[in-house]
Amino acid sequence: MRFTIDEIQEEHRKVKSGVDFPKYIKAIKEKGVVDYIVYVSDGRAVYFDQDGQNVSTGSKYETLTIAAELNLNEFVSRLKLHQQGGTDYLTFCNDCARNGVEGWKIDLEKMTCSYFDKAENEILVELIPTV
Repeated sequence: MRFTIDEIQEEHRKVKSGVDFPKYIKAIKEKGVVDYIVYVSDGRAVYFDQDGQNVSTGSKYETLTIAAELNLNEFVSRLKLHQQGGTDYLTFCNDCARNGVEGWKIDLEKMTCSYFDKAENEILVELIPTV
């Protein structure tokens, strides 16, 4: 494995809002991350390399309850606000939970972010902007 969880977390600490996200993606891609999954319920992220090996952050905050019903319109509204720098990371995670979003998967080869609900249904796929 070319990267450590400490290296990934150091890059993540530089992210203050959604505006910083493309730089973060570029940095971890250069370290060898090919994809990762974030779970909103506890903030845990699992990072994978090209051989399928992975490292995990463990829980980052107290457990959030994910709403049983997806509210896609409200989620998209809150996502846009976050991407424009209007909310911090924890606020965004709370917004996800309230609107039924279980997490997201980042694919650094396709440069996509796929959000999913409690049943792991893909509910929204976005292209990740490059820097």
